[in-house]
Amino acid sequence: MLQNKEKTVSVYAEANPNPESMKFVMNVSMLPDGQSVDYPTLESAMESPLAQELFNFDYVSRVFIASNFVTVTKGTNQDWVKLIPELRTFLKSYVEAGGPIFNEGFVANKPASGAHAQGEGSEEDATISKKVIDLLDNYVRPAVEQDGGNITFKSYKDGVVTVHLQGSCSGCPSATVTLKAGIENLLKRMVPEVTEVVADGVTI
Repeated sequence: MLQNKEKTVSVYAEANPNPESMKFVMNVSMLPDGQSVDYPTLESAMESPLAQELFNFDYVSRVFIASNFVTVTKGTNQDWVKLIPELRTFLKSYVEAGGPIFNEGFVANKPASGAHAQGEGSEEDATISKKVIDLLDNYVRPAVEQDGGNITFKSYKDGVVTVHLQGSCSGCPSATVTLKAGIENLLKRMVPEVTEVVADGVTI
């Protein structure tokens, strides 16, 4: 997947609630709207030459790619003031030169749909799952993407909704507050059957 070599690429950095992450917004489309990929390690990024190149910076610990932005998470105490110019210059040069974002034939995972969410649960669980997914897609995900991350539905069972946090949301100090005070309250209000919302790998 190559970018147009003649296109002038603009890149600007945008802070988010996670002090260890920075969102780099570009005027190019890397994935269809609503799709994203999260690479927590270099080993997981074999399908994305761009992500692999970013991991070559010794301070990069996670790369999240969405439709028109890349969120980089750092794993050191270095100040973003020093890192942002280097990453902006790299991203601009790489994309303008037509560097591949993903390997040929790559297809991003689509967000869960109601049919996908049914799994082996009951018909009632499937109906509730569909309601939850619709709320996440329409009310929660757009706000989370603004902060350089993503949230995906994983499962619903016995009143508990499990979600997966990606990008800047992963490891964010305020993620648990957002999860409980924001997302959980919304889902409990709109879907009475929901009693709790938890995130994969996040300890409250």
